[in-house]
This record gives sequence, structure tokens and C-alpha cells, in this order.
Amino acid sequence: MKQVEIFCKNTNSFHSYPMGTSLLEISEDLNIKDDHCVCGAIVNNQVKELSFCVVKPKMVEFIDVSHTDGMRLYTRSLIFVLYAAVKEVFPHVGFRVQNGISNGYFCELNGLGREIDESDVFSIRNEMQALIDADLPFIKKDVITPEAVDLLMKQGLEEKAQLMEQQGLLYTHLYFLNDLADYFYGHLLPGTGYIRNFGLIPYYNGLLLQLPRKRNFEKLRHVHYNHKLFEIFQEHKDWAEIIKVSTVGSLNELILNGKGGDVIKISEALHEKKIAEIANLISSKQNVKVALIAGPSASGKTTFSKRLGVQLAVNGLRPFQISLDDYFVDREHTPRDENGEFDFEALEAIDIPFFNQQLIDLFEGKEVRLPKFDFHLGKRTENGHTLQLGPGDILIVEGIHGMNPDLLPKVHSENTFKIFISALTQISMDEHTHISTADNRLLRRLIRDSKYRGYRAIETIKRWPSVRKGEERNIFPYQENADVMFNSATLYELAVLKKYGEPVLKAVLENQEEYSEATRLLEFLSYFKQLSEEEIPPTSLIREFLGGSSFAY
Repeated sequence: MKQVEIFCKNTNSFHSYPMGTSLLEISEDLNIKDDHCVCGAIVNNQVKELSFCVVKPKMVEFIDVSHTDGMRLYTRSLIFVLYAAVKEVFPHVGFRVQNGISNGYFCELNGLGREIDESDVFSIRNEMQALIDADLPFIKKDVITPEAVDLLMKQGLEEKAQLMEQQGLLYTHLYFLNDLADYFYGHLLPGTGYIRNFGLIPYYNGLLLQLPRKRNFEKLRHVHYNHKLFEIFQEHKDWAEIIKVSTVGSLNELILNGKGGDVIKISEALHEKKIAEIANLISSKQNVKVALIAGPSASGKTTFSKRLGVQLAVNGLRPFQISLDDYFVDREHTPRDENGEFDFEALEAIDIPFFNQQLIDLFEGKEVRLPKFDFHLGKRTENGHTLQLGPGDILIVEGIHGMNPDLLPKVHSENTFKIFISALTQISMDEHTHISTADNRLLRRLIRDSKYRGYRAIETIKRWPSVRKGEERNIFPYQENADVMFNSATLYELAVLKKYGEPVLKAVLENQEEYSEATRLLEFLSYFKQLSEEEIPPTSLIREFLGGSSFAY
């Protein structure tokens, strides 16, 4: 039998196998032992499941759940098990994964007719464990698309069926667990027995599916009850229902019917209404002298700050914009991270005493000279404008540490109003697949970095894990300190970002490690029908990334 040569990065060695040997067989033959069981592989810089059979020379790296793509394999498989358990315990109840929150996934049971109680959760969790203990295989089959659509419709998965039908493919692959079918936008584990740890608890009016920690697999991720964040998700769920756009399939349908412009208009109007409400709330508080705006990368903080300023001006206030970036300490005083690199996202990278003193002086009516940080020189200069606040004047301060209570130790809380902004994606792929807010922001950043900062996609993708790590450490732990949260995502934007994101991502080459992430995002964008940007107003937050904004940055 013809042999195929593979190079295994785990063993740093070449090996030959009969053509058609599966990755699972290769991992067992090489006795690959990661911290946890192998759950997939990166093959020629693309993610593959262990059932993948090698027929050509390949470069292979086996991965476990400590790898981001390994955790994705694990999570999809766990969601399928949860779906199967719900179908067994409540055959006529609809199951939906709403969004990622509190280090897990919030799920709803539709049609139960009552509140979910502890006994319901206990029954579902026991059924999940029974499926896992049985070590059942996830079987992948190619099915003629009309038959696949019909099968999913019979299971009540109309949204999956709609999106599948829109793709226009002759065949579609489905996964089966016993007789239950499902479709996922990525690969699964070989079987249920690979799932070693999970949690399921009541969470608000639904369930929270808990995941294990990537670096300490035996422990579950800590649960935070993010009340304000949950309220924002629920508010935007209502917005999606107003426009009748809750999934990619329903958005595509409106675009195909020439109604994409209506989605843009209503989405932008809802944004404007929310910003006006926030401005009214600030204006009603007589002691507020500074509005603090914080959020993760590519959340649209800058444009939001400018639009808030417009609404505050409508209310008779005179806003002045300040960036925390101008209060960086000089480069030689910048703290370093565990790798010895400059940590610009640490709170200590900000000159806290100087920033506080300037605010206090401004509140007392003194004139101050605002700083300007020279990023090329790595030093703060004094060529900024002077500023003196009078009656009706208010500061808008933008920066990632705005929610951190240690930012303003000398300023009374009654003088501040905190706003946390993030791009909380409002639509789902289908009933069982939410869209990651991090993916939404990454696509925004890829386009902006390419268009305005001269960075290639490979560079942005390479930096992204470090950016996310900084957010988890310096931003998200403080988001519940906000007085108000604002969702900068729009229902239509991914259909618009598609046009700009695809050529940027296609520039990543197969021999680059970032190719895996680029192909994943390209596959994700392929499900959207393209929407023209021409009806997006020049004040839209999305213009910060696409261009064409009427604001000066």
C-alpha cells in the first residue's frame, strides 16, 4: 500500500503511514500525550478533526483543550451533548444557545411553560453524563442538502435549515449522535467520551453551560453573575425581535429581498436613541463632571465618545474630549509583563497622580495644560491645549481603565459617570451557535489595522491573543462597575464587514501559522450575504473601521 509521509510537530520528526490513515490512529501510534487527551490537530495550518484521513504529505500538530481551537472542538461537542440531553428530557421543548457570558454559555428552553427549576437542571445534567459515560461516537455524514434541510426541519431546527438552504450546496455534512442530527460550523471530538468535565447550573431564566479551564482542566471556570451585561444582552435580543433579525439566515433573507437598507436605518436609529438616553441620564445628574468611557479593543469607544458629545451638546452641555493615552508614563517607567515586554495595558502605565491632579484642578475652575503623549519618542509632552472648565462644561474621558476604581482615587464618585462599551453581537448563526463578540471585534480590528495602520492580517491575528489576555486582566473584571453599558454592535455589520474582511484575510498564506485563524474567519464570513455600506450614515460607529466617518479621529 502506498505510504504517506507526515511531519509531526509534537515529536519533531517524520513518519510514514499507509494512505488513508486517520489522525486518531496516528496520534495513538505516536503515543501523543498532552496535558489532556488529544482532541484534534492542526494540519498544514488548518484545524482538522481526528477522523480526518491523511492521503498526502502533511505537517501535523496534535492539540488538546489548552489550545484555543481544541477548546472550540470541545465546546461544540459539549453543546451537542446538551442539546441531545434536553431532547431526551423535554422532547417538545426548544433549546437555544443565546450568548457567551460569565465564562460559559447562556441557554434557554423555549416552550417549557414554566420557570426552569433545580430538578430540571439535575435531570438534564444526569442525561448529559449518561451520554458521556456511554462514549457514543459523533458520526459525520455527507447528506444531499434537501434531505439535510428536511431532517433538520423535522427536528425543529428551522434556523439551521434556512442557513443551510441559502448556501446552495449539493451536499451538506451533518453530525449524528444516535439518531439526532445537528450541524456545526467547525469540527467535533470523535465521541462523547472525550468530554471529561463540564457544569450545568440555573442562570437567570435559563441555564449556564460551564466549561473547564484551559490550563487547569479539572476545574470549571468561575461563574460571575454579570447583571448589567445580561440586561444589555436581553435588551438587544428585544431589538433583534423588533427588526425580525435574530440569525444570519434571517438577515440574509432581508438582504436578498432588498430590505438590507431598512435593517441599517432601524439599527442606527436604535443606537442613536440609546446614546440620547445615556446623555439625558448624565444631564440629569448635576454633580457629574466627567463621563468615563471604557471598553475592549475595536469596541468603537472613540466614535461613541464623539456621538455622546453631540447628544450632551443638544442638552445644553459643553463637552471636552480627553484620552487616557495622553497620560502614559514615560517609556522608561512603563511596567513590563511576565515576558519582559512593555505592558501598556497595565493601570501602572498611566500617571495616576498627575491625571487625578489635573481633574481636580479642572473641577476647581483652574486652567490646566493638557498633555500630549508622543508615541514615537515614548514621552509625554506639554504641547497640548489649555483647558478651563466653566458652568455646563463636562469632560469625556476615553480609555480602557475607565471602570477601574483605582483610576480616580482622589475624585468623588458623584462627579463621575461610567459607561462600558462593547460589541455584543446580537445575532446568532442558528439555534445552537452563537457568534463570538471577540470575533466581531477581531474583524473590525483587522479591517481598521489594514486600512489605517498599515498592518497585515497576519500581524493583527498574531497580536490578538495578547490583546485578549490584557482585556481579561484589565478591562472585563471591572465592567460591572459601569453606570450604563452600551452595545456598539449592529445587526447588519457583519454583512458589511464581509466585503472588507475577506481580501484582508485571504492575504494570509498557508505556510503561516495564522492561516488557521484566517481560514476560520473566512469560513464564518462565507455564510453572510454581502450588504452594501452606502446607506450607513457618516456618524455610524462602524464608520470608525470602514472609513467615511464625518468625525475627525
